[in-house]
Amino acid sequence: MSSSSSSPSSSPALPRPLHLAVALDGTGWHPASWREPVARPRDLFTAAYWADQVTEAERGLLDFVTIEDGLGPQSSHFLDPDERTDQVRGRLDAVLIASRVAPLTRHIGLVPTLVTTHTEPFHLSKAIATLDYVSNGRAGLRAQLTARPGEAAHFGRRTIRRIDDYRSPASQEIAAELFDEAADYVEVLRRLWDSWEDDAEIRDAATGRFIDRDKLHYIDFEGPHFSVKGPSITPRPPQGQPVVTALGHDTIPYRFIGRAADIGYITPHDTDEARATLAVVRAEQAAAGRADDTVHVFADLVVLLDDDEAGARARKERLDTLAGGEYTSDARIFTGTAAGLADLLQEWGAAGLTGFRLRPAVTGHDLPAITRALVPELQRRGAFRTAYEADTLRGLLGLPRPTNRYAATTTAAATATA
Repeated sequence: MSSSSSSPSSSPALPRPLHLAVALDGTGWHPASWREPVARPRDLFTAAYWADQVTEAERGLLDFVTIEDGLGPQSSHFLDPDERTDQVRGRLDAVLIASRVAPLTRHIGLVPTLVTTHTEPFHLSKAIATLDYVSNGRAGLRAQLTARPGEAAHFGRRTIRRIDDYRSPASQEIAAELFDEAADYVEVLRRLWDSWEDDAEIRDAATGRFIDRDKLHYIDFEGPHFSVKGPSITPRPPQGQPVVTALGHDTIPYRFIGRAADIGYITPHDTDEARATLAVVRAEQAAAGRADDTVHVFADLVVLLDDDEAGARARKERLDTLAGGEYTSDARIFTGTAAGLADLLQEWGAAGLTGFRLRPAVTGHDLPAITRALVPELQRRGAFRTAYEADTLRGLLGLPRPTNRYAATTTAAATATA
């Protein structure tokens, strides 16, 4: 019997659907973005500005937005403040932005940045749990740390040794300590989110029982960085566990992603680097005992999108001139068309990446280019959704709702004594 060219085994494989997010930072990631006519710098500290950006992202069916934050003003220096007056300085609180825009959206995930250094996990656990309630299950967080001495001075409770040469053994030791602290921080968050079982609230007015106290649990976390008894004051979030994300550039942060995150962002500049970095993250995930867990790895890209490559290059050159120098980034800067970017995303997706976090160079220009040009291009290729298929962020990402660790313990104890 002769084989047929139309047999299933010879049909071309459909492209794997990609996940897409955008990283929102002020008026855009290019330092001169605020000077563009579409930038709206006078609206930057208004609720309407942020609502417009997030609803535009949702119009493009994106998985989620991240919102940048920090413990000090933005700076062009790695560790120290600068004296520049020609770039955007100042931010609104990312968690409060997310909570404000949550009722104005229905599907898109909301992932504010949280700084784990100098802050307390108990406070931020209930802030993110509250965001999950306000958004009906669409909350996440981006865990970030800081080694800036000036930011430590805001709190006055500790000092952090200065990192002068990141590659030196002393600096690696400092970084490892900060990331170990961040991993403990995330572990405390997760335990606090689980400290109420899903059915702890009875709310029975007739019997006068609002809560089943046996279904609230002390977490009794003791570690080198935190001592937290619990339980939380906020019931378990709708997702059980909001989504934890983190950005990594080297082995130590990749280890943190492998230990603690549901999504890791990496910054490769070509396909081979994407494949190699992904392998490192997967190895760290396995070393942490999480080989069977779904951990997405997204690549970050700064994007300048226009109708033709020449227009995109000219726009970057104009922005660089306004900024007084060439803009560079930890992530690859893509300057071109939506079709060209779609080619790159699919090439890197074939290397094993599951999604991408795009950083619009000028939010007012490049975010609509993502939602109205890139997304339709990917949809035509069968590489992106045409409708939201889930109501929670975990659902959009294909992440299961975690079992409550304390409920499992309670059930096992009850069975053992039966």
